[in-house]
Amino acid sequence: VQLQASGGGLVQAGGSLRLSCAASGTGSMFSINNMGWYRRAPGKERELVASVESGGSLIYADSAKGRFTVSRDNAKNTVYLQMNNLKPEDTAVYLCHVDGLILGTSPFDYWGQGTLVTVSS
Repeated sequence: VQLQASGGGLVQAGGSLRLSCAASGTGSMFSINNMGWYRRAPGKERELVASVESGGSLIYADSAKGRFTVSRDNAKNTVYLQMNNLKPEDTAVYLCHVDGLILGTSPFDYWGQGTLVTVSS
């Protein structure tokens, strides 16, 4: 399974970016549950930004609420993160993550390579 993330870049404070992450190599044996985004800022630990379960339940970090929107396209095995009103403290490498079950029994989870988001003040 490979996760290909895109959409990062340099943006001014107050601007917007949309991240995408497509999972490939998942056949019928894979049942994806959670798809989400984490981030790792310089000098900080990795933290959850937002995730969406297969049933549609959403989880947001407090810092993301009201500004970021996570969504997924199950047909494309793709998760998105729309980020509005970006702040310099949002600067980080954003990592996509998926988990689920293989053949309904064996858990799996995979990480994307990360995409850099830089917000200038």
